[in-house]
This record gives sequence, C-alpha cells and structure tokens, in this order.
Amino acid sequence: MEIKIQSLDTIRESAREFINHIGEHKVFAFYGKMGAGKTTFVKAICEELGVEDVITSPTFAIVNEYEVKDSSLIYHFDFYRIKRLEEVYDMGYEDYFYSGALCFIEWPELIEDLLPDDAVKVNIEEKPDGTRSVIFE
Repeated sequence: MEIKIQSLDTIRESAREFINHIGEHKVFAFYGKMGAGKTTFVKAICEELGVEDVITSPTFAIVNEYEVKDSSLIYHFDFYRIKRLEEVYDMGYEDYFYSGALCFIEWPELIEDLLPDDAVKVNIEEKPDGTRSVIFE
C-alpha cells in the first residue's frame, strides 16, 4: 500500500487514509532518513485518532504515552539515541509492544530483533519534489 503526502496542508488526509488501513495491527515500525517526516506523520495519525495531548518526538524520553478520547493508549517510540539493546530491555519494551495498544516506532532498525513478528514496516521517503511517499505492507 502506498499513500502520498503532498504537503503539510494535506498530511491529515494522508493520516486518515493510513488509519483506514491499520486493521488489526498494533505495532508499526517507521523507517526513513532523518527529516523524512516520521514524527510529523505519527503526530498527524495520533491527532486523527483523537489524541488531545501535545504530541512531540520522544527522542529523549524514548517513549511517549498518549491517551485517546476513548481512554485507549498509544505509545510513540524513538530509538534514535539507543546505544545498546539492554536499554530497551531495561525499559520493559515487551510491556508496550504486547499491550494491545497502538505502538508507533521511529528508528526501529536499531531494535529490529525485538520487534514483534507481526509489526508492520512503514517506509517514509521524501521525493525530489518535496512530497512524501508512505509505503507499508
């Protein structure tokens, strides 16, 4: 499946399209270069799902927890600063990944061996014209 993000003005429409294809999946691993728009797209998805909290990159916290209007939770991870897998074990990643809550993971290549087998890989790529392409299984 491919979704185009034409601009920041249309990112919420692209997020809605993504949400329509989530299905029963819970863990989404977002791949893309620095500046590709991973955090911005995750933010748009969370907003479309009804998160009213301020949504920021969890770069320093590693994980941010957001509550949705229906009281369900979304976990947003950023593993960019992880130096050793032990850090991920210590934070209790399994409690998050297998909680049944939606999990959006940035920089999953650093913890790939720990991803659940059914994690959906999402690639975000910036095109030469400034648009983004979101490709997932």
